[in-house]
Amino acid sequence: MTFQIHGLPRARFEPLFTLGDAALSAKGVVRMRVSETPGFPCRVGLRDLEAGESVLLLNHTHQPADTPYRSAHAIFVGEQSTDATLEPDQVPEVLARRILSIRAFDGAGMMLDADLSEGEGPTAALIERLLADPRADRLHIHNARRGCFAAWAARA
Repeated sequence: MTFQIHGLPRARFEPLFTLGDAALSAKGVVRMRVSETPGFPCRVGLRDLEAGESVLLLNHTHQPADTPYRSAHAIFVGEQSTDATLEPDQVPEVLARRILSIRAFDGAGMMLDADLSEGEGPTAALIERLLADPRADRLHIHNARRGCFAAWAARA
């Protein structure tokens, strides 16, 4: 089965990039400089940001469905990042190097299944297994250690 991993669209965050620190703070957003690589995974570019890059740390609702699984968590968005362009079945290094929790959701936002994975091959295999369930509409990929949303995947 062919799958596609997606980052978040840069356009969703662009209005924040022009705000000063006080205006960002009023929205619960923090502007930071990346201090080490890896360690600041961008959810737009699906890459680890380089030391010195400017990044926004903000809360993002990744599961907006009105179900018990409604969820939001902190994410990093690199201010200079561009939208990730991945090939079908490609697992980017930013995901392959981390322990991931991958969760399958149906179209109504109810969780169907979930499991942990680490590494490019095991992650691709888990994505394929979860998407083999015809009820699965989308997968949410999270960093297992900190629990934050990393990307989403669907059938290509």
